[in-house]
Amino acid sequence: QVQLVESGGGLVQAGGSLRLSCAASFSGFSINAMGWYRQAPGKQRELVATITSPSRTNYADFVKGRFTISRDNAKNTVYLQMNSLKPEDTAVYYCNALLRPLATLSAYSNYWGQGTQVTVSS
Repeated sequence: QVQLVESGGGLVQAGGSLRLSCAASFSGFSINAMGWYRQAPGKQRELVATITSPSRTNYADFVKGRFTISRDNAKNTVYLQMNSLKPEDTAVYYCNALLRPLATLSAYSNYWGQGTQVTVSS
């Protein structure tokens, strides 16, 4: 019923840029916030950035000034523009969305994409 499909990961040199996309497809749900998290090997998953509807953004301190999150509500798609990438940004990046069923308007639930690998070489 709910599917999040990410794209745009890859290998880039330090100082380079990548743009991640995540398209949400669903039926019978209402969508609220969308965002990006990441998980490096041996570390816990951590928040990178979120965006609500309307577009209020929140960033982790370690990406402020380098990453920009945006959203196309008509396409239910969230983007993450990543500039000035560093080797420590290497991780699997996961798309996240908060949705709830229209029929019940119950509490929002978290949904996750499958993840996309971002590797930054030094």
